[in-house]
Amino acid sequence: MIDIFNAVEECAIKISKAINRDDFSYSDSDNISGDHQLKIDVESDIIVENTLKEVSSVKAISSEEKEGLQEINSDGQYLISYDPLDGSSLIDVNLSVGTIFGIYDGEFIPSKLVASAYVVYGPRLEIVRVEKGEKPQLFRFAGEKFHFVKELQLTEKGKLNASGGTQNRWFPHHKALIESLFSEGYRLRYSGGMVPDLHQILLKGGGLFSYPATTDKAKGKLRLLFEVLPFALIYESAGGYAVTGDSKRLLEVIPDSLHDTSSCFFGSKYEIDKLKEFYQ
Repeated sequence: MIDIFNAVEECAIKISKAINRDDFSYSDSDNISGDHQLKIDVESDIIVENTLKEVSSVKAISSEEKEGLQEINSDGQYLISYDPLDGSSLIDVNLSVGTIFGIYDGEFIPSKLVASAYVVYGPRLEIVRVEKGEKPQLFRFAGEKFHFVKELQLTEKGKLNASGGTQNRWFPHHKALIESLFSEGYRLRYSGGMVPDLHQILLKGGGLFSYPATTDKAKGKLRLLFEVLPFALIYESAGGYAVTGDSKRLLEVIPDSLHDTSSCFFGSKYEIDKLKEFYQ
């Protein structure tokens, strides 16, 4: 696994340098989900692909920016799904963005998810990574390499609330949940980027991140393999919870396809218990 985590660090450094350049214009293409790609999306995808190709333990990769599975080493063991630049539309206003990796042992199903990692490109370059059965670890880039900072652990109850989706498309029970949290003094912390918002809740100790099913997206917007499941492993490993709108563990949801989506809720015990109350 260490060779894959080393490749994640290499990707992080290369993409960080690419972000620090000035060209954030759109490319001439859309990704598989129909989103118009920035040139930095395309470049980040190429960086991750080329870096992972050099890792002999990686059998195949699947990118959020491409349609299918790409075999790279026939003798490899692991499959890797990745979102090369989550939240890239925030770059031009200088907000944090990220890269997400899910590492699967032989098959793209939750029970085979053995590790995950994400990168935060912000004021500091950071990586959070976890292997199944262990605590998530935070690493920070300084002095030309990444240094271990600490293990991460969620508290029983947080203070932050980050809820995605267009509000006029929310169902009444979800709106009531969010209003209830605000009435208790929860603070709104939502940038529109999954990586920085989940990172903030994780490092601050707790809260609720939600991207619900909406009237226009019955299965939610976020992609299971590339975004949702990697974070589900990290949050559960930190003592938190990661569930769907009907309170099913996200790590038990079998994707119907590589780009299948799901509603998703990540948080501490208190917030997920409250979710169940309102969603019943």
